[in-house]
Amino acid sequence: MFRGKFDVVKVLDTLGSNMKKVDIPNTISILAFEVANTIVKGYNLMQSLSEENIQIFLKEILYSEGVQLLVSTDIKELLSIANADKREEFEVFLKEVVRFGNRSRDAQLHQLNRYFSRLRLEPIKTKHLQKEVEIAMQELTNLAQYTYELFHELHALERSENLYSCKIEEVESQNLPRKGKSLMVLQSELKNQRKLVSNLKKKSLWSKNLEEVMYKLVDVVTFIHCVIVDSFEENVERKKANKKTERLGIHGLALHYANLITQMDIIASRSICVLPNMRDKLYNDLPASVKAGLRYRLRDLDSKEVMTMTQIKAEMEKVLQWLIPIAIDTVKAHHCFGCVGEWTKTGNEFRKKTSTGNNIIRLQTLYHADKQKMDRTGFLGVIQLFSRHFVLYRRSPIPQYDKEVDPYEGLFVYEHTKILRIKEQPEDPHQIDAYLVMVSDI
Repeated sequence: MFRGKFDVVKVLDTLGSNMKKVDIPNTISILAFEVANTIVKGYNLMQSLSEENIQIFLKEILYSEGVQLLVSTDIKELLSIANADKREEFEVFLKEVVRFGNRSRDAQLHQLNRYFSRLRLEPIKTKHLQKEVEIAMQELTNLAQYTYELFHELHALERSENLYSCKIEEVESQNLPRKGKSLMVLQSELKNQRKLVSNLKKKSLWSKNLEEVMYKLVDVVTFIHCVIVDSFEENVERKKANKKTERLGIHGLALHYANLITQMDIIASRSICVLPNMRDKLYNDLPASVKAGLRYRLRDLDSKEVMTMTQIKAEMEKVLQWLIPIAIDTVKAHHCFGCVGEWTKTGNEFRKKTSTGNNIIRLQTLYHADKQKMDRTGFLGVIQLFSRHFVLYRRSPIPQYDKEVDPYEGLFVYEHTKILRIKEQPEDPHQIDAYLVMVSDI
């Protein structure tokens, strides 16, 4: 085993030779659910660092349209960002392993912080040891799967016990014998459920020795560290940005922007019949900079540049086809944030979450997107097209307003396929928004 149990013990013995090793068995018990969640994190991290996923990252993700347009075109900077992200994810996993080590009865496992701090000073080759670590991780994920099943069966057991207790109280309150058919059925179900829970406890992490699981996790941590070094850090130049870039994730805006993109996609797909509240919600949710840009785009719209609805939709789809996958991945990444509560809600998705191809990295989301680039390239690219048909629309014949009292003066009017410009555009964006409607019969 790679830096396995005996090697780790040897190193830890050196670090804490004055500590006494305790050989009392220490089953994981109720801690099993937290340990299972940590195992899932470790598995997903290992999968994201597989040779296949690394090649996809280097050849596809780095050069994808969304990353190039919204994050950076500098490959070295992108590699540096990816390395920092992977290190951050790894540190979360490492800290959880250290925490479980501190709860172990084996005093040597209380020295994991010191052991892991030495990893950077000791370069280790991993290729010939990869198979052994993968086998260990597979054993851990199998235990985690049984632990997941145990979690839900324990809830089912609690419900069965409550039903049985209520039925007993009902029978006793009526001074009836405990021999009713319904009571016997509940008693049988309760017995079967207890047996199922007992079997799952034996198969899952619940009954396993914490120290045995910990040594496997230490091997996994060591292996992942070495893979990160081999895949990223040796080829990455740490660069300091010359200017402070506003990243959506750092400012907590990534999910909000993803929801806006989803709204745009819904509106684009329903361009024939868009409800006013959908249109108003999209406009109200837009960033202030985009609203300002929209006002000027409407003002500068050329009346000679007439596009059919088919042309407009085709142009919108060109932008949305690379924006939508990023928005979807942003939402997925947000909802898959690794806490015990999220893990226990996954249901049949447990196996899917831990399968190759389901590892979303931050560069595939809006987390690192430059806010200015996003507002300019992402939103205004689509809004510019929306502005061709999200304008004041009046079915012919067009009313003839008195110029002196015309409240709509300065707005654009669609008359079937023609755009009529009426003098100057008003400065107040709310006046524009108040009369924006979707063209329905171009």
